[in-house]
Amino acid sequence: MTKRRITGLIVFLVAAYGGAWLLALPLWLGPGLDSPYFRLLSAAMMFTPSLGVLAVWLIRRISPWEWAARTGLTLGPSKGRTAAFVIAAWIGTPLLIAVALEGSVALGLLRLDLGEFSLFREVLRQGGTTPADDLRPLVIAQIVTSVLVGPAVNAVHAFGEEWGWRGWLLPTLISLYGTRVALPLSGVIWGAWHAPVTLLGYNYPNLGPWAAAYFIGFCVVGGLVLGWLRIHSASIWPAVVAHGAMNASVPVILLLGDSREEPNLVFAGLTGLMGWVLLAGLAFVLYRIRPLRAESIDQIKAAH
Repeated sequence: MTKRRITGLIVFLVAAYGGAWLLALPLWLGPGLDSPYFRLLSAAMMFTPSLGVLAVWLIRRISPWEWAARTGLTLGPSKGRTAAFVIAAWIGTPLLIAVALEGSVALGLLRLDLGEFSLFREVLRQGGTTPADDLRPLVIAQIVTSVLVGPAVNAVHAFGEEWGWRGWLLPTLISLYGTRVALPLSGVIWGAWHAPVTLLGYNYPNLGPWAAAYFIGFCVVGGLVLGWLRIHSASIWPAVVAHGAMNASVPVILLLGDSREEPNLVFAGLTGLMGWVLLAGLAFVLYRIRPLRAESIDQIKAAH
């Protein structure tokens, strides 16, 4: 059993990591993050963990329906609980991002420009768009859209990752090493998988290639929260929605920032140090008020 899981882990990692690097190759051979194909390639990258899940399935003699259940594609044993977690993720993730922004401002890590929206104005100019004199309606519309619609839209790409990281990888690591090792280890693997773009400075342009190592820290603490959702629901959908909501709302910092003092994303916002602290605190509270139950863990282990 252990040998089979190790073999599956190797196949999964080769497919997920190999696919990500292959898709990012044009960025490395071209202008990097300035490539006109960056958004397309990075979006395609998000499906390589799911490619890994499919690769493992091909070497297992399991029916598609059983494999779907094992990897969290169902709503789990309690559909009501899973639905509640989905709603909590949909609403709670933007709230957490808002708290991260407020905390960053309070600690002097972030300066906002709520009058001219100068940073957003600069982003539009760099993108070849002439900004309107009054950006307030556009900013409000984008924020409302990111909160209400963004989680669903971004869940499509978030699924590509979550089916791999929380759907298959986390339960497999739990079966091999137990939860105390599996939860942070899955975060490290998730973070390191981003290296094809983070080595180019993605997320933390101030760090350059060191962004790859730094982003792993965010993925570890964020993975604790997403892992809690996965284990307690026995479904990937709460984590998919949380991941999608995060991707939709994190860029709000670029809408509200001040171009005269651009935010240092190493410290400010949810993906910065401020966010790490908030996510670590949230994880502590979640695991404290609702610890991982033996039956939930055994259910996931039995499926893998």
